[in-house]
Amino acid sequence: QVQLVESGGGLVQPGGSLRLSCAASGSIFSINTMGWYRQAPGNQRDLVAAITRGGSTNYADSVKGRFTISRDNAKNMVYLQMNSLKPEDTAVYYCNADVKDTWGYGPRAYWGQGTQVTVSS
Repeated sequence: QVQLVESGGGLVQPGGSLRLSCAASGSIFSINTMGWYRQAPGNQRDLVAAITRGGSTNYADSVKGRFTISRDNAKNMVYLQMNSLKPEDTAVYYCNADVKDTWGYGPRAYWGQGTQVTVSS
């Protein structure tokens, strides 16, 4: 079994910053791409940012220049630094990881339970 646990969400004023963290644990052999997705009420779940094991990154146009994704391969963690937050960034943010487990299965996608980010004055 593989688990992803997010932390760091909360309420922040427009223009503020938050840092999300996601820890992967369990029967992990290797992790390929890790990423962050978000879903606002009534909307589909969309990619925010992704990072490969080698450090290549990909961002949604709406967050380029404001958000930064990073990861620590030794700790199986991924982070999302969010600056200059806007009300439209309000959503539940989900961590995603493509994991090959110790039984040899995968890679397959795993998801965290989500963390709420609310940007409001």
